[in-house]
Amino acid sequence: MTQHNSLPTQSIHAAPLSKRMLQGAGIALILIVFFLFQTGEPNPEWGKLWMIKPLIIVPLAGACGGIAYYVMDHIRYHNGWRKVMANILSLIVYIIALWLGTVLGLNGTYWN
Repeated sequence: MTQHNSLPTQSIHAAPLSKRMLQGAGIALILIVFFLFQTGEPNPEWGKLWMIKPLIIVPLAGACGGIAYYVMDHIRYHNGWRKVMANILSLIVYIIALWLGTVLGLNGTYWN
């Protein structure tokens, strides 16, 4: 007797997790680089390498936002209001993660 597997083998995820994390981190990196280079002269008390902290923490927070987008794929798979809700919720989570990462990254410099 043979056993048939009727489960679908296709994933509901449109892209792998690593791609979503890289997209989130890339957007965050572009935003923080734009912000840092628009500022004037840094305070001499911050040290020479003060930019390293925000350039690491903010993209990590963006990658966490990319994970949230990836996790919402099972809701986004449905059409209609669920897809819209998943997109809005993903955007809100990404913005919150980006904001928290920016505050943590700039703590001690711009946020005293």
